[in-house]
Amino acid sequence: MTARLDDPLTLPCGVTLPNRLMKSALSETLGRADGAPSRRLETLYTRWRDGGFGLVVTGNVTVDHRHLSEPGNVAIADDRHLPELTRWAQTFRPTTTPLFMQINHPGRQAHSLAGRSRPVAPSAVRAAVPGAVRPRALTHTEILALVARFGAAAGIAEAAGFDGVQLHAAHGYLVSQFLSPLANRRADDWGGDATRRRRFILAIVRAMRSAVRPGFAVAVKLNSADFQRGGFSEDESREVVRALVAEGVDLIEVSGGSYESPAMMGTVAASTAAREAYFLAYARTVRAVAGAVPIAVTGGFRTRAAMAEAVAAGDCAVVGLGRPACLTPDAGTALLVRGLERLPSSGVRWGGARGLVGRFGDLRSLDSVIDLQWHTDQLHRLGAGKEPDPARRWWRTVASATLRMGPGALQPKRSAGRSRR
Repeated sequence: MTARLDDPLTLPCGVTLPNRLMKSALSETLGRADGAPSRRLETLYTRWRDGGFGLVVTGNVTVDHRHLSEPGNVAIADDRHLPELTRWAQTFRPTTTPLFMQINHPGRQAHSLAGRSRPVAPSAVRAAVPGAVRPRALTHTEILALVARFGAAAGIAEAAGFDGVQLHAAHGYLVSQFLSPLANRRADDWGGDATRRRRFILAIVRAMRSAVRPGFAVAVKLNSADFQRGGFSEDESREVVRALVAEGVDLIEVSGGSYESPAMMGTVAASTAAREAYFLAYARTVRAVAGAVPIAVTGGFRTRAAMAEAVAAGDCAVVGLGRPACLTPDAGTALLVRGLERLPSSGVRWGGARGLVGRFGDLRSLDSVIDLQWHTDQLHRLGAGKEPDPARRWWRTVASATLRMGPGALQPKRSAGRSRR
């Protein structure tokens, strides 16, 4: 039977999505200075609670307060913030929409001002982006401790009342660094060939699954590829999918790229953008490998027709929406109830200043970074109880980003769940 966007979907663990639209992870940067969720974060999630989505995934929550992707990340070092995490989860009660916490570690993409320690990574290989710091290679003991941290974070998410977790294994963060032969130059149990490079992600999934009850969802966000010569390939990605299915994951979200090659930031060819779904072709190739585990695709969807076609054809079971949820927080209701045909386009309003700004740096990189910051501004407006501002000008975004993140705000290495798709 042909699936529809408004059809429910039951995951292998038993969690049911009321429809096939997912609000994918967006880095909100609305955590408190001590790493706890803020009241503004709760306000933002009440908007998405009422947005008509079948699933909502939070922005990344890091497992180590010493290593943050950017200022304002929520961090789970232990259960000290359980009351605040519980209030965050309770924003979705009562509702039939599940809320998943995305769990992450930035690795070598940690923000130099937000964290308290030198970045760590599988190997001491600097990311090929401006301003990147050479990381320190993790020891075997530290890797085991990180696996335990991810498992503990999943247990805390369950205790707080979330319906599931999503492991962030994409976009050049720590888990995807272990998968990449460019970032992982190890010659021990954690690297050296594809089988050992994926040992870290599989160990984390096992730790998460062991820390939660069977009815709690464990999902993974995975790159289709990192789009770098000699890097993580689609063939390797399919093998990771096969291994994740064997470990009993409940949902796999497909994305792609890293901050060295940022496909996830919308930096794609015009022909791909015209087709809307950036990673749908790859998703088709993993359907047989995934078996009963549903595949979600995030990236480029804007029209209801394209979303409906992807689900009806079985190319994906779930459609992820990122950037559209910043300007249209009730995108699910707009598409499925009000019959909206196309989600409104969003982006920076340059006016006549685009050429002038281009004199001071690579315009393509600035476009991507300022676009990320512009959408962050919209999330902060929603968190303050305001409506989005589609007409917000570029200079306001530059000013607010600099206040939040310091002079390095416009460097092209932004972080953590930044799939603004």
